[in-house]
Order: sequence, then structure tokens, then C-alpha cells
Amino acid sequence: MEEFSGTGGHLDFGRSLSLGSNPALPLRPGSTPTPGLRYKNLGKSGLRVSNVGLGTWPVFSPGVSDEQAEAILKLAIESGINLFDISEAHSETEIGKILQRTGWKRTAYVITTKVYWSTKSEERGLSRKHIIESVKASLQRLQLQYIDIVIIHKADAMCPMEEVVRAMNYVIQQGWAMYWGTARWSQVEIMEAYTNCRQFNCITPIVEQSEYHMFCREKCELYLPEMYNKIGVGLMAWGPLSMALSDAQNGEKIFLPKGSFKTKSHSYSWTEDEVNRNAALSPQGSWNKERMEEGRRHCDRLKDLAALAEKLGCTPSQLSIAWSLKHEPVQCLLLGATSAEQLHQSLQSLQLLPRLSTSVMLELERILENKP
Repeated sequence: MEEFSGTGGHLDFGRSLSLGSNPALPLRPGSTPTPGLRYKNLGKSGLRVSNVGLGTWPVFSPGVSDEQAEAILKLAIESGINLFDISEAHSETEIGKILQRTGWKRTAYVITTKVYWSTKSEERGLSRKHIIESVKASLQRLQLQYIDIVIIHKADAMCPMEEVVRAMNYVIQQGWAMYWGTARWSQVEIMEAYTNCRQFNCITPIVEQSEYHMFCREKCELYLPEMYNKIGVGLMAWGPLSMALSDAQNGEKIFLPKGSFKTKSHSYSWTEDEVNRNAALSPQGSWNKERMEEGRRHCDRLKDLAALAEKLGCTPSQLSIAWSLKHEPVQCLLLGATSAEQLHQSLQSLQLLPRLSTSVMLELERILENKP
């Protein structure tokens, strides 16, 4: 595979490798460990995980049959992926059945699952009661003796941090989990948890799960690397396919992602409250005009990214995945799939990494204009 290179500070597309009329990288016969797959320590723990993990929420979504879901998990294992991230109770039940049927060695895979909480349900907050009950219920659904990493999804301002870290320490001491981590926590909340762990002699979190892609960068590029250096919390990223980059290259099927583009670091998870707040602070109609104008600029960026992907001989989605993996702080990137072929095509992004040279990365920065 020839390296994609630049000359004199300008991109040289003459040497880019064409992969046929279909921009997707070809499906290889058979199942072998994926070229480019690497294993890294998660945070500063001794747990080694593949640099690509399987997010199982789309795997067990409506429309995906049991046979398709099992084929996706089998392809993941055969390709060298050793981490499965679980996001809901239904997924735990289904993956538990598959694990029992396949009989894979427990040492061959890492399971991460989450403790959720909602202010609108009986399972309110991150009390010791809720955390322990959630972990025990997950173990029953998964039909496993232990979970590798329990992720606390969102911090709870109404629950003392001491109670959260003591509960997680108890869960690990009981052998129900090996490690714990966080998801969608701010750097202040992560540091508070670490400080409480040190104060009360509890086991510290090893990972933060955070959104990271070409249009959501600030937290993962500015703050989480500092967290890793100071307290050993690693980064498990998700979201490279949430950009809604189409695989079409004629520009007609490039969709705008749902979200606000008012700042370079804004996530796509904007809410009705934010819309109402911005509308109230802006003159009548001006906010909508600004949003439409920013949307047009964003659409131009997506078209430029699609054109660059075509010259690299890949899809925009594959370029997005490779770009995320190129950043050193990302220790594990979660990918989702609704078919084995989709997962395979996503894994081929690993072969793009040698071609993302300095000149290509600079061209991407010129297109994105959002480096934090």
C-alpha cells in the first residue's frame, strides 16, 4: 500500500491508491486479525484492550436479527476485537445468550456495561443502593461471574461523591467487577472522584467514555490528555459515525448532523432548552438565520471531506474513523454495526492510518477549521 504523501506543503493526490469504482475498501475472504489493530493499556491500568471496540447498541437494535447480531460478534472476535461495550439491559440479555452459545473463553473478551440513572424513574441518582442493584442485575442478564469495567453514566450532583466511589469500591472488592470508569463526566467531576478515592483509600476510575469525532473535539483533545497524565484516566471514544457522513460521493446524499454548530467544540446533543435560550437572547429571526448560514458552511465542509475521502480511496465514514484513531489520546474507539459487512468495512479504516500523513492531516484541519 503506497503512502499518501505531500510535496512542498501541498497535497499530492497522484500517488493515492484507488480501490476500484466502489470507494469502500474490499471485503476480504475469510476472517483473520485485522491489519492495523493494536492493543493498548486502558488508562494507566494493566488491562489491555484493542484500539477498536464494538459498541453493541446498534447490534441489537430493531431490524437486526439474532443471526446477524451473532455474526457481528463473531466477526469482531475473529478480527481481533476484544472489547464489547453494552449500553442497555436488552443488549445485556442478548449478548449473554450469545456468549453462552459460543463458549468463548472468558479471558478472550472484555465486557463494559453501564449504570444509568434517571430523575424520572424509580432508579434515581447514584446511590449505593442503585449502583449495587444495577450491577447485580447486569450480571444476571449477562450470565457472567464478573464484569470487566462498570461505567457510571453521568455524574449525580445530588449524591455525595464519597458514596459513589465507596459503592464502586465495594462492587470491585466483591468480585462483581474488575475496574470502573465514567461516561460523560466533566474533568472537574472526574478529578473530584479521584480525590475522594485517594482520601478514602478506594479504587480509582481508569477510563472516561466520551464523544469524539471531527466536529466534537475540545474535551478529548484539551482536557482528557491532561487527566491521563495526572491521574491515569484513559479515553474510550465514541461517535465517529454520528457525523452522518454519507458514503455517497456526489454530494447529493450528505446529511447535516442533528445539532448546533455555533461553536467549534459543540456536541450534537443540543436540547430544546438550548434552542429556546438562544432564541430568547437573539433578535427575532436572527438566530435561525445564523444557524442556517452555519449549516450551509458545515455542508460545504462535509462535501470537501467527501472529496478528500474519494481521493484517498475510501468512504467519508472510513476517513472519520481513521482520523479519530490517528489521535494518540484515543486508547479505544467504539464502533457500531448492523451487519457483519458494515463492521468489516469500518475495520478497513485501520489500513488508512499510514496514509494519513502530516500533509493530509493539515488538509483536514484546513477543511474543518475547528482545532481547539
